[in-house]
This record gives sequence, C-alpha cells and structure tokens, in this order.
Amino acid sequence: MALDYHKCAQEISDIIGGGQNIVSAAHCATRLRLVTVDNSKVDKAKLENVDGVKGVFESNGQLQIIIGTGTVNKVYDEFLKITGVSEATKDEVKAAAAAKKPVWYRMIKALGDVFVPILPAIVASGLMMGLVEALGKAIPNFASTDWYGFLDLVSSTAFAYLPVIVAVSAARVFGGNIFLGAVIGLCMINSSLTNAWSLGSADTQVNYWYLLGHLKIGAWTVGSVRQVGYQGHVIPVIIAVWLMCQLEKWLHKHVPEMIDLFVTPLTTVLVTAFLTFTVIGPIFAQLESWVLVGAEWLVKNPIGAGVMGAVYPVTVVMGLHHMYNIIEASMLSSVGLNTWMPIASAANFAQFGACLAVGIKTRNRKTKAVAVPSSMSAALGITEPAIFGVNMRFMKPFVAGMIGGAAGSVFAAFSGIGATAYGVTGIPGYLTINNIPVYTILLLLSGGIAFAVTMAIWKEDAEVKSEEKEDAAEMAAADASLQNAGTAGAPTSAQNGAPVDLPEVMCCSAGKASAPAKGRVISYEDIPDPTFASGALGAGVGIEPEEGVVYAPCDGTISTVAETKHAIGISDGDLEYLIHVGVDTVKMNGDGFDVSVKEGDKVVRGQKIMTFDRGKIKAAGYPDTVVFLLTNSDDYPDFKTNL
Repeated sequence: MALDYHKCAQEISDIIGGGQNIVSAAHCATRLRLVTVDNSKVDKAKLENVDGVKGVFESNGQLQIIIGTGTVNKVYDEFLKITGVSEATKDEVKAAAAAKKPVWYRMIKALGDVFVPILPAIVASGLMMGLVEALGKAIPNFASTDWYGFLDLVSSTAFAYLPVIVAVSAARVFGGNIFLGAVIGLCMINSSLTNAWSLGSADTQVNYWYLLGHLKIGAWTVGSVRQVGYQGHVIPVIIAVWLMCQLEKWLHKHVPEMIDLFVTPLTTVLVTAFLTFTVIGPIFAQLESWVLVGAEWLVKNPIGAGVMGAVYPVTVVMGLHHMYNIIEASMLSSVGLNTWMPIASAANFAQFGACLAVGIKTRNRKTKAVAVPSSMSAALGITEPAIFGVNMRFMKPFVAGMIGGAAGSVFAAFSGIGATAYGVTGIPGYLTINNIPVYTILLLLSGGIAFAVTMAIWKEDAEVKSEEKEDAAEMAAADASLQNAGTAGAPTSAQNGAPVDLPEVMCCSAGKASAPAKGRVISYEDIPDPTFASGALGAGVGIEPEEGVVYAPCDGTISTVAETKHAIGISDGDLEYLIHVGVDTVKMNGDGFDVSVKEGDKVVRGQKIMTFDRGKIKAAGYPDTVVFLLTNSDDYPDFKTNL
C-alpha cells in the first residue's frame, strides 16, 4: 500500500510540536533533517511508530528522521506546507544546528573547519620537516649539501607561509572572498617585516610605524605598529580574516552596485590590515611578553615545569611557542644546558600519544587517515597537524595530551636532564640530549600517559562529528524500528559469493565507487529518462548491463531498499549513492527483481546485492539501463566520473 505522504508529514509535525518548534528543515537522500527549538518536546518513540518512518536519531544538533529514497522528498514537501517552514539546504540546517551550540564549541568547530582542508599540506610538510631536521643533526655534512637545502625549502614552505594558507581557508569558512583573505595573510608575513622566527636573536631590532603620530594612552602609543611578521601564528590570522569577512559582507550590502567592484575590496583590505596591525597585533605582542615572562619564572621548579608542559600546546595554538627560543638561548649562554627542551619534548610527545590513540581507536576511515600520519609528525617534533587536525577537533585527546605533557615535564625537572642545543624536540631530540636513557623514559612517560588517558576518556560514539557516524546511527535506528528484521552485519561468502572486482566509475575527495554492474558505462546525461539525465537526482553514470546482477559499488551501509525491489540506496560516510535498475521499472511492482540485502546491512565493495531478469524488463517495454548516481554530488565540487 502506497504511503500517505500528507498523513506522514502531519503526524511528524504534531509529534515534534509544529512549526513553532522548528528552526530549520531540509532533507537528504534518505532523511528529514530538522533543527528544533526545544528537543524536550519531541517524543522519539512516537515518531518511530509513524507509518513511513524507519528510524529516528539525533546527530550534531539535528533531529534526523529516516524515511527512504524516493519518499523523503515527497514527505518533505508536505511537511513544509503543514508547518509553514521555509525550504532549507542541508548546509543551512547544519548551520542552524551549530548556532545553537555554546560559543566555545562554535569557536573550536570553526578552528577545525579552517584546518581540516589544509591538513594534507601541513601533515606532509610536518613529516618531511622532522625527517630533514633529524638527518641534518645526525649527519652534519649532509646539512651543508644542496639536497639538504632543497628538501628544507620544500618541507618548510607550508609552515613559513602558514598564515596565507590559513587565511585562504578561513575566508572560505567565514564566507568571504578567498583572494582577499590571501592578501591579508600575505600582509601579515610580508618580507618587509621582521620575521617572527628571528625575534629570539640578540641582534634583532624591532622597528615601528606610528600611523597616528605619537598619541599616548597610558603606556600605549595609539596607532603604533610593530614591523614584525606573524610567521607561525594562527589565532590572529583567523581573527583578522573573520573581521575581513564581516566587513566585506556589510559593504556588499551597502555599497552601490556600480562602485562595489573596486570600493568593497579596497576598503575591506585597507581597514582589515589597519585593525590587524594596530589592534590585534599589539594585543598578541603583549600576550607574547606575558607568556615569556611567565614561562621563565615557572620553568625554574618542578611544579612550574608541569604547568608549562600542560599549557605548551595552548601556546602552539596561539602561535606563541617560537618565543621559547629566547629562553633556550639564554639557558645555553648562561649555564650551557637547555633544560627547557625536555619540557617541550614532553608536551609534544604527549600530543603524539593522544593523536596515535585516536588513530588506533577510531573506526572512521577519514579520521584514521589523518590521525596516524599526524601522530608521526608530532613524534618528530612538528605538532601542528596533530593538534589542529585531530586533538583539538575532539578536545578530549588535546586535554589528555596536556596531562601527559605535565607529567613528563615534572619528571624532566626532577631528573635535571637538558640539551646542548635548541630547535628540535621529540625523537630528533636524541641528537642533543645529555642523558639518552632518562630522555627515553620521559618520552615513554608523557606519550604513554596521554595515549592511555585518550583511550580511556575519548569515545568516538559521543564525539565524532561526521556523516559516517550518522550512517551508523541510521543503521541502528532502522534496525530498532524493524525489530524482527534481523541483525545487520557483514555478509558471508556463502550468502553472496566472493566479491567481484569492477572498474572505478566515479570519485571525489570523500571516496571512490566502482561500477555496480558489468557492462558499457555511459554518461548520466545519456540515460533514457529526462529526470535522471537532467541531474536532478544527482550526477553519476548509466550502465548498459551484460548480465542481471548488481554489485555493491563501495563498502557501506544499505540505507534504503525500494518496496518494488528495483532500487537500492547505499551510504558510504558522507556519500549517498542510488542504484536504480531500469527506467520506469517501478511499474513492474518487483516482478523480476530479487534483492539479497535489507536496510541497515553492511556491504563490501563487489558484493552481490541484487539480481534482475533482463528479459522480463525488456518484455515489459522498459530500458534495462542500470542508473548509478551520487545523490549529493552537489556537495563535492571535485566530483568526476571515469568515462
């Protein structure tokens, strides 16, 4: 019996409290995605009993109601009419859900959103930088070779120009012009400024611009600008670009269109640069001096060393850690031993331990792919990939790293070990440390504690903010609502035979997919159906089949199976695939189709999931083209097919 879309939408609306309890509403290939004003008004048990609802769960502040491919859009249309809520995109719903989160959460999320896209650059550079530095210390002659100079240039570029990369990514996140963001980033590391990394040198002189004369307020000269770059800084760059984006948006709304093209960019860059160097810059310059004085005072005793070991990664986040070179240089010149290096090593190796624990514990392939190499970079003393890409995103690993860093630093202070140089930590620190066995204990202690604490307190189920986690929840919700449908799990070879290896036909940054059937692959625009060919249901391919078998195009979860058995939806993390056998075959009411999976089942690439009778399809007068689409292809600008 066909679902009554209006009745289903009406019951959902009644149970969640009507339109007045809805902030935003959208749908994806299988789910209604709602953000409510008050979640306490929602009775999930009643929702799951609504005819047409196959499961309910909450994720990332969204109430997600599983309905199924080909049905959810019709229920959604009725839902909008009943509630009076305006149509929204999936991204708008995500934004509405995020807006309900605490300020601290939104700030951390914004930091993660900025850094996730640039992780490949800083992870690769971090690993290479650590290896190059280690080789230079281990083989002194190598440090003077052309190959060393070349590798040092390649490995250090991402970090030397990190403010530019961060600025571009931040402008994208905050909705501004990414090229204007790049200009702001370039201003902050312009070659005419004193390089921030050289501030620890005794012969470095800082010059000033007095843009408003020498007007003073107390000890502060208004409009004075230190001619110092922001190499290694993150927070001031993000703040500056956020300010730039707000100003740019305001100007676009208020400047007449005739002059907007040149007035808005000019004003945006000039005002942002001025405020960055006169307000944001002085604030962080003062913060640097306070941190430096505090660090010098604290590091003189074990308790203070423990405090510095804990807060060291925080100063990395703020871009202030390069100042510690001054402390290290002072120690070497006065007593000939750098006792700050073991504290920095403990802090860095603790972030390695926490990040490695995430990489081992996570079930999310994307998280694992970032966490493992990032932890290796941290072990070599370059912690930015681990901190920004993993630990701070989930916060508990970051805190675990602080705990491990504190413990290792206290041990370092009591042991009295030190280094004969500065600039390296972690594993490369073995080349400069004065007591290798004790240093080994320090690394094992700090990294081991952080690893153990992360394994104990970080639970992916509660914290992973990803569509892959949503799909797992969707599977559980679907299983609960189907009750006696059986336990979802990986298929056995006895059920489906050995997986079949088929060619890859589409890919994007989030994953790849093989052909779901054997045969000639054609463009989706050539599929003999105007709806599929228009791309309204997503981009993809068509396959003129050679046999009546459908295989899973990827490892994933069955998100929906059509009642007429001719169509199957598969979720693979963020990706939502639709396999539709034939054109207009819904009218066959399942005759000639045999599906071997059910909603919630896990499948592996190449597993047989359906058979169909090509003869019956042709006898009914329908094309037997297998339609294979990525229904949310609009979310991936880099999506492409391999035709």
